Amino acid sequence: MPELPEVERARKLAETHLTGRRICAVTTKADPIVYTGVTARRFARALTGRCVQAVRRRGKHLWFELDQRPWPTFHFGMTGSFQVYEDASQRPRFWKLELLADGMRLAFRDARRLGRIRLLDDPEREPPIGKLGFDPLLDMPELPAFAARLNHRRAPIKAVLLDQSFSAGIGNWIADEVLYQARIAPARHACHLTPDEVRRLRSTILRVIRKAVELDADNSRFPRTWLFHHRWGRNAHAVTYRGEKIIHETIGGRTTAWVPAVQT
Repeated sequence: MPELPEVERARKLAETHLTGRRICAVTTKADPIVYTGVTARRFARALTGRCVQAVRRRGKHLWFELDQRPWPTFHFGMTGSFQVYEDASQRPRFWKLELLADGMRLAFRDARRLGRIRLLDDPEREPPIGKLGFDPLLDMPELPAFAARLNHRRAPIKAVLLDQSFSAGIGNWIADEVLYQARIAPARHACHLTPDEVRRLRSTILRVIRKAVELDADNSRFPRTWLFHHRWGRNAHAVTYRGEKIIHETIGGRTTAWVPAVQT
């Protein structure tokens, strides 16, 4: 699933190819699941002829600021992505939307139809974006405020990190990576973390996300010591780069990879 680094990469792609350009044509494929609260035809009419002034992101959501509202918003779900190309013959499989601007085409594709396309007047203040928590890359709270947000959370820390109303953009692999590097067991109740653990948790969230974004979400370039490279598939024999045994359990309703020898 695309998480914050992957969506930030998509934001940069759209920003590079669309900012300052006018959308000459919009081609859509009707899909009442992916298009939410708006028909594909109305969506196309709202974007045609509009100039893209900026591309913004919060958590796993992004949107285009146009020279006229409403604005298009995107959530990639499990398999959504942007693709840029020059010729209509290169249109990707499972496309739902194609924008044409100055001879360049940008498509939104989604094989599993779990992504969402919306048209909102004020994306940052309207649901679902308006209900999101802090974005670790944009507005991570200072340590006292971060600790206060955890103090009343009695759920497992893994579940808290995945709660988008707590922090926007952290998904399953980032949560597992952060907890591994911060040496915190995923089933620990958030409110029971020590001050030192809270400090480590906050700094590790920042470090992991900033590194993934710096590397343009190219997981082949992630540090070899990261849990990421060894956590997949519920492999009973999986070990970390250092040879530590990886356990797979369901915590907070999600498959969780963690290392008891390190995480307490």
